[in-house]
Order: sequence, then structure tokens, then C-alpha cells
Amino acid sequence: MSLRAYQQAATRAENPREMEYRLFGQVTRALMDASKASVDDIATRIDALDWNRKVWSALATDCSLPENQLPMDLRASIISLSLWVSRHSSAVMRKEEDFEPLIEINRMIMQGLSGRVDAA
Repeated sequence: MSLRAYQQAATRAENPREMEYRLFGQVTRALMDASKASVDDIATRIDALDWNRKVWSALATDCSLPENQLPMDLRASIISLSLWVSRHSSAVMRKEEDFEPLIEINRMIMQGLSGRVDAA
């Protein structure tokens, strides 16, 4: 079985919550790697920040749709977090802030998606 076929089969077998968890795991790992990259490695840093911002932007867009079934207060919180992630990411790009708060937010989301109480 080719890798592509395996990935397609795995994607079909995952429920949306599991896919979101996996996505957050991947983007969080990219943020962690970028946080350890040299300050001069702008591409690694910007790519991770941009990917994370895109994930959060997609979540906010989904939460703004009338057909979204999440409770309104949760949707508002996700949109608010998305705005914060965007602002904080810009500050990290300008070297005014660090990656850790972004990593922690993503870990908390992963914790919620997994249903666990301990740290992700």
C-alpha cells in the first residue's frame, strides 16, 4: 500500500475531532521547532507562524458561519482567540514576543479535543 493510499484511508477513518487534534499537533510541533530555530532562520519561523495563523483563521471563519453548531459563547471565544493569535504572531515576527504563548494555547486546544484533563 502506498503512503498516499494509507494517508487517504487514515483520513477517512478519523472523525473531525481527531483530524483537528492531529492538525494542531502538527502545527504546534512546527511552532516548537521554529521557537528553537536560529533568529536568522526567518523562513522556518515565518512558515510556522503563518501556518498557525491560517489554522486559527479557518477556525474563526467556520465559527462565524450561521450553520456552525457549536454554542455561541464557544464560537465567540474561538474567534477572539484567533484574533489574539494573529496579533501575537505579528509581535513574534517583529521579535517583540516569543512563541511559547502560541504553543500553550494550541496545547490547551489539543487537551480539549482529546478530552483529557492533564497537559497535552
